[in-house]
Amino acid sequence: MQTQKENTSFKSNEEGETLNIREELEKYLFHWKWFVLGGIISIIVAFVYLRYSTPQYTASTSILIKDNQKSGISAELEAFKDMGIVGGGSANNTDNEIQILKSRKIIGTVVDTLNLTTLYFQEGRVKRTEVYQNNAIRVIYNTDKESIIKQSKDTSFTVNIVSENKFELKDAEDNFVSAHNFNETISSGIGDFKVIQTESFNFKEEHKIYVTILKRSKVIDAYKVAVNVSAVDKNSSVLNLSLKHPIKEKAEDFLNELVKQYNYDAIKDKSEVSQKTKTFIDERLFAIGKDLNEIQDRVKNFKTDNNITGLSAEGELALQTASLNNEKLINIKTQLNIAEGVLNNLKKQTNTDETLPQNLGFSEGSISESIKAYNELVVFKNRLSVNAGDKNPQIIQYQKEINSLKNNLRNSISNSISSLKTQYAQISNEANKINSKVSAIPLLERGYINIGREQEIISGLYSYLLKKKEETAISLAVTVANAKIIDVAYSDGIPVSPKRKIIFLAALLLGVLVPFIIIYIKNLLDTKIHTRKDIEELTTIPFLGDVPHSETNEKIVIGNDARTSTAEAFRLLRTNLDFMLPTKENDLGKTIFITSTTSGEGKSFISINLAAALSLSNKKVLLMGMDLRAPKVTEYLGIPERKGITNFITNEKVSLEDIKFSIPEIKGLDIIASGVIPPNPAELLLHAKVKELFEEVKKDYDYIIVDTAPVNLVTDTLLVSKYADMFLYVSRANYLDKRMLNVAQTLYNEKKLVNMAIILNDTDMTRGYGYGYGYGYGNAYVETIKKPWYKRILS
Repeated sequence: MQTQKENTSFKSNEEGETLNIREELEKYLFHWKWFVLGGIISIIVAFVYLRYSTPQYTASTSILIKDNQKSGISAELEAFKDMGIVGGGSANNTDNEIQILKSRKIIGTVVDTLNLTTLYFQEGRVKRTEVYQNNAIRVIYNTDKESIIKQSKDTSFTVNIVSENKFELKDAEDNFVSAHNFNETISSGIGDFKVIQTESFNFKEEHKIYVTILKRSKVIDAYKVAVNVSAVDKNSSVLNLSLKHPIKEKAEDFLNELVKQYNYDAIKDKSEVSQKTKTFIDERLFAIGKDLNEIQDRVKNFKTDNNITGLSAEGELALQTASLNNEKLINIKTQLNIAEGVLNNLKKQTNTDETLPQNLGFSEGSISESIKAYNELVVFKNRLSVNAGDKNPQIIQYQKEINSLKNNLRNSISNSISSLKTQYAQISNEANKINSKVSAIPLLERGYINIGREQEIISGLYSYLLKKKEETAISLAVTVANAKIIDVAYSDGIPVSPKRKIIFLAALLLGVLVPFIIIYIKNLLDTKIHTRKDIEELTTIPFLGDVPHSETNEKIVIGNDARTSTAEAFRLLRTNLDFMLPTKENDLGKTIFITSTTSGEGKSFISINLAAALSLSNKKVLLMGMDLRAPKVTEYLGIPERKGITNFITNEKVSLEDIKFSIPEIKGLDIIASGVIPPNPAELLLHAKVKELFEEVKKDYDYIIVDTAPVNLVTDTLLVSKYADMFLYVSRANYLDKRMLNVAQTLYNEKKLVNMAIILNDTDMTRGYGYGYGYGYGNAYVETIKKPWYKRILS
């Protein structure tokens, strides 16, 4: 049976539990002022942040990476196609080109060209801002820029412009260093430099420009991270380049210069093979030119010394036959000469990979194609190595292919040289047979034919090399850029960050969210009772009524003329008592005991004002203070201590009339105080005179209001509970822990306190949740409680 009672002590939250959205909403709308304040503060903070934060702009450009295999050659270069100096190039790998564009080498060149390591600032109202195009001065370095490139830390100084021609140098702490004229060379730890005036210079008054020289590697790293290069799609050769920067003009200049330096680098790589070929041909022309000069001098001297003006018909015929053999010998000799030169070039490359001369006219097409493939691999590897290390898988693959091609080329050229030498020997034998026919020709003519044949061979070789030199020069002249610019760098001037709308929206949400979280956590950790709803959810004790918080400091809030919400609450309690008190057949008074769980919940306040409310109904009312341990009635009324119940029990000479008294504020109310605090209040309440006291007062009064001790602290109240007709259990809102309601529920279940009802004291009637209905009816003589704006909206 006991278990069943305990199970029904608290109402299960699982039975019939529904979420009341309005009730949950009112928990937060009650604190609407905090939400408004949080929103206003967050908007102000966001405005200040946006006002003084540095906006970021985005500049972008787009380029087309030319695919040499697919794009072919232009109409302008079609005339040179038969020479083999244009067209037929390799396809560009877009991913590789992206890495080259973001390489430290290319970005470093851009940084040096635009002098991005030197920044200029001017003082603003709150902070310093960077100036770029409209800067009044510029720092020019006179010494080798290596000293700037190798500086290990950032350097800052101030240029204080004092006149049209003079300025002062100050250090970072604004200490004077030296005075100078513009364009004057200044020696310092960062090298020699001078400060010059720009077109924007206009002296009006003395002002300062702050100069910061950043570490070069630091600037390169920053731009390498900031610049974004991406393909339009997976199969596209169009690249989009973008850069976010506080100064849109600087971002545009950087991107334009980046594309420019990328094209310069690509042109340099493409020209490397042609330049190598030109150098090789120049070396061969120099050597063959000397031989040609010598043989021409021999022909001239031979003719002069022997007075030969021409050959006979037989000699002309012999020379013509010999010329056919000479052409073959010239061709073979040329091939042999070129092959030996390329082979020597290959043998010189031991630890490094360099391009080989190309388009030299090898008779074997496979060798020309191999040289071309070899050069392409070397160029690709060298470009990729700018950004990638030696352990890069693609670098390793390129190196394997280069080594393989190099070995194949050595073998092929060596075999070609052997074959050419064999052919040369065979043709030479045929020439010897022809020479036997020439022997019949007179001696002088025979000598002239021999010299002429040698001259023709060397002259033919020289002419061939001159042709190849011209072709190579054309190849150098028509080398085109690797990227076609589709759109130059452009910024629309609209800041991309911070985004004003998003910042304001986020600030507003944060301003509302912070109070919401605080209120939620506060409610989550709050274990106090606040409303009638809390009591009804946690107990099954009848609820008699609630008493709102009194706005005045008066202890007696009810009177004939009192129309406050608190006074109306006591009138309502008085009415509700008629439904709770038992009906008696005799005319004895009704005893109403008032207790609580702990001290400080307002027992004495309820006792005094309930007694006053009953006395206003023309009833005889007695207020008794039976909290012998901590008497509060006289203290509340501001009356000095006097004889009371303790004196009545312990002193036979003290009568009931001796301890009664009344106050002018409440007519018709008699009061009996607790008296002096006894050493043994529990034993004293068991005295027979206590019974005698209640029997007497019940005969004389309609209502006896008894202020007793808290039940959770002492047993005093339980000792006298048998004299009560009704118990009013006072719980104070925002004070009593919800878990302490278990004490009241246990007493109710075990029926230790007869006819028990609960009163909620000190409630906040303006709260937006619970059962706070307020008191008053809107008449002119009744004080009304105006509903909050959100409750009027939700009504």
